[in-house]
Amino acid sequence: MVPKSEKRFIRLNLITIVVTLLLILAGGIVRSTGSGMGCPDWPKCFDQYIPPTSVSQLPADYKEKYVAERVAKNERFAKTLEKMGKAHLADSIRHDASILMPETFNVAKTWTEYLNRLMGAFTGFLLIILTIYSFAYRKTAKRVVVLSVLNLIVVAYQGWLGSIVVSTNLMPWIVTVHMLLALVILAILVYTYYYTQQLHQPPTVVMAKLGYLKLLIFLAIVASIIQIVLGTEVREEIDAIAKQLMYAGRESWVDKVGNVFSYHRDVAVLVLIFNILVYKMVKDKFSGRAGALAIANGVGIVLIIQIVTGLLLSNFALPPYAQALHILFSTVLFTLQYYLFLLVYRTETYQQEH
Repeated sequence: MVPKSEKRFIRLNLITIVVTLLLILAGGIVRSTGSGMGCPDWPKCFDQYIPPTSVSQLPADYKEKYVAERVAKNERFAKTLEKMGKAHLADSIRHDASILMPETFNVAKTWTEYLNRLMGAFTGFLLIILTIYSFAYRKTAKRVVVLSVLNLIVVAYQGWLGSIVVSTNLMPWIVTVHMLLALVILAILVYTYYYTQQLHQPPTVVMAKLGYLKLLIFLAIVASIIQIVLGTEVREEIDAIAKQLMYAGRESWVDKVGNVFSYHRDVAVLVLIFNILVYKMVKDKFSGRAGALAIANGVGIVLIIQIVTGLLLSNFALPPYAQALHILFSTVLFTLQYYLFLLVYRTETYQQEH
């Protein structure tokens, strides 16, 4: 019998996973529509809790004002990097000319970014409540409490890093770190969800050994993370090309990306191969066990969606909706793979039992 307090945690944990994925979708929409600098300051938007709907609501010198604020904030960040021994990164921030480029007010981009921030705030609120609920496990499963508190700290850092993303005018390496931290947050949520679910369930037992399957899933996860990082770099290259071409000739942007796009495509093939092998092994070793098969089927469906959106992006001039979906389902794939890994990792073999 699962106590009500634990059921409450498990239910909210699942909701938070879904909301976090929706937040990543919102972030994908922001990136694909070029709305990342729709709000030039943080955490407010144009110094307001509810952003303006017209440029007439802004001071005449708003461009210079927010550029000056960004420069000051970036200088503080650069000094922090220097103290950490990252002088080259500090210099790259200080000498990035794009930071001095003012953003012209665009109501659509402003509200797109603002809604993304609201989604982020809501996700943070859920994580705070989830951390409070985690204390139901303070005597029975302390790791749940520790991980929930840790995740809250990571989310707070992620929020601060989001402000740096804005102040540095979407500096590429910071955007990449921002994305990787989102995966860390997801991974912790998935782990606490799985772990609390299995506390009151007997382990699954199968006849076959699972060493190779565990290794394959691990490699698939690593390949997916590399794929996400490369995808982020492709997007950064696309952004730079778009600015150079004054956002004209969209159909030629992909051709100008260079080697990183080829690497992204090649790793995608590797991800596909790994997951096909994983699916085959799960089907062979977990026949009759709906849980593992359902997750493996989910991975297969997500892979198909990823292939379709990838083809749309490369062959149809990067449609924004496909970009957002591609980002979303890359993280959904990671989520399902990691959950499958946890499920398989805990599974015991008949030989171990006897």
